[in-house]
Amino acid sequence: MATKISMLAIDLAKGSFQVCAVGPDGTVLYNRALSRTRLAALLAEQPTCIVAMEACATSHHWGRVAQRHGHEV
Repeated sequence: MATKISMLAIDLAKGSFQVCAVGPDGTVLYNRALSRTRLAALLAEQPTCIVAMEACATSHHWGRVAQRHGHEV
């Protein structure tokens, strides 16, 4: 059985993004760097969860991408 991700914490950057997946009990499931393309694919594939990111120039764009796939930003 796959572990459920309750939150994705994303550190936004220009070319690669650091993504930390957190389970319902607060454990870190993974922490990895992803490209722009892979981050978009992850948000599309991932069952709905909370997506947290810092406020910066591109946060509104990535927030809209996440919301299009049902995530709470």
